[in-house]
Amino acid sequence: MLTRIDHVGIACHDLTKAIGFYEATFGLVVVSRETNDDQGVSEAMLKVADAPAGAQYVQLLEPLSPDSPVGKFLARRGEGVHHVGYGVADISAALKSIGGAGVRLIDSRPRHGSMGASIAFLHPKDVGGVLTELVQAPPPA
Repeated sequence: MLTRIDHVGIACHDLTKAIGFYEATFGLVVVSRETNDDQGVSEAMLKVADAPAGAQYVQLLEPLSPDSPVGKFLARRGEGVHHVGYGVADISAALKSIGGAGVRLIDSRPRHGSMGASIAFLHPKDVGGVLTELVQAPPPA
């Protein structure tokens, strides 16, 4: 069902500063930067400079407010890994299968995610304590 590790989401207090660190330290490059009001974050997707399109990403997340999910995460745990995103070919089928296996779904249906993807989250208490995101890439343009 899972096709790849799509990204690792990292919560940060200052998106610009975090981008600078990942660019300078690891040579990653920003491929997308956007604000997602529904999720309460400003975000950037970065990849290894020579990686092909559709490669795995580092997603940096800065909360838009302290009461957003990422804002609450930062207050409780500080900066660090927030979630892991896995690619799926059919997110609706994946949700049906995973939910049918007894894993609680935070999202019972897909919603809009980064770079036009469809996403849904699984409850961390049912996935070994890891907030898990399913990601179906948008169709090719």
